[in-house]
Amino acid sequence: MSRYDNYFLMKTQEVADYVQEKLSFFPEDHELVCSEIGDGNLNYVFRVKDTQTGKTIIVKQAGESLRISEEMKLSTDRGRIEAEILGLQGKLAPGLVPEVYLYDSVMCCMLMQDMTGHYMMRSALLDHKTFPKFADHISTFLVNSLLKTTDVVMDHKDKKENVKKFINPDLCEISENLVFSEPFIDYNNRNNVFAPIADFVEKELYNDKALHLEAAKCKFSFMNNAQSLVHGDLHTGSIFINEEHTYVFDPEFAFYGPMGYDIGNVIGNMFFAWCNGDAVIEDEAKKAEFCSWVIETNKNIIDMFIEKFKACFNESVTDTMAKSEGFLDWYLGTVLADTAAIAGLEMIRRTVGMANVKDLTTIADEAKRARAEKIVITFAKNAVMNRESFVNGDAFVNAFMDAVNKF
Repeated sequence: MSRYDNYFLMKTQEVADYVQEKLSFFPEDHELVCSEIGDGNLNYVFRVKDTQTGKTIIVKQAGESLRISEEMKLSTDRGRIEAEILGLQGKLAPGLVPEVYLYDSVMCCMLMQDMTGHYMMRSALLDHKTFPKFADHISTFLVNSLLKTTDVVMDHKDKKENVKKFINPDLCEISENLVFSEPFIDYNNRNNVFAPIADFVEKELYNDKALHLEAAKCKFSFMNNAQSLVHGDLHTGSIFINEEHTYVFDPEFAFYGPMGYDIGNVIGNMFFAWCNGDAVIEDEAKKAEFCSWVIETNKNIIDMFIEKFKACFNESVTDTMAKSEGFLDWYLGTVLADTAAIAGLEMIRRTVGMANVKDLTTIADEAKRARAEKIVITFAKNAVMNRESFVNGDAFVNAFMDAVNKF
């Protein structure tokens, strides 16, 4: 009988023994060392290393509650969802997700490829590194993982089986509250508002009833539009990257929802990187270089997505009615509108909600941080309220620069 026949939350020193029992990845007689490397709110992430060869593996275990709040209990089935979705995304977008070696449903553990030689993207962007191939890589991932899991392409019965298989109520509830509700009506009293902009937040977010209505519409689309198998939390902390390659990982929030949810998360978090660079980089030439790259990248992500989406649609569409003249343009238009709205909602919630981003919170100068947060909220409101006008890359970046120029 194995000690791992019943679930328990492993401590660091237990993880190496666990790997040796579950997987023939390291020689039995080699010394292994383990360290916890995760900094997320949901899971425990460990790196196990062979001291003789340097070979490494990642172990990710799902806990039964949020690390930031014992009161927020979660189903550990999210680990199974994550492992299966990484396998599926690996087939749809080869080379753009890490390999899963094993998923253990008892210990709720995933053993997976260590993405060595890559940076966590948010950390790299905080160091103001640039990645020239990112727009191309991420737009390919988005088109392949999203469009190919819709009714446009899939057999409708198979797609419905996927909807059932990947239902994810606990983590969806977190998004429903933290993204679509609490940033506008702080009914749980857990928003984190930067004190110098408290009056601005009160006026622009808490007291704007028209904005509340649009956020409510987006919330119910999120809950009811089972369009595509979305990653569900695709921010720059869910990407490992270097100058030549990109990995998307951490899809534990995945479920069937509007595909614009993933695209908007990417766009919104890239704009956060601009805000940090603008506020923190002192050398004007370096600031211009980094901030220009972010703007150009976001423009290219949208425009490359559009181009690749149309090509993939025409190559892969199976539904008879989806082949109707004009349907592609209408369908893509709804995706882009959702993308704009979600970019805005993500940026608002990461600025004033429970889980802020380091891009903003590490800006030491209070006046510069206040300016950055006002830029974010101003752009975000426009993206939510006027989402149907966001039809290409220029629309996204011009709207953002309009907000910049107001402050």
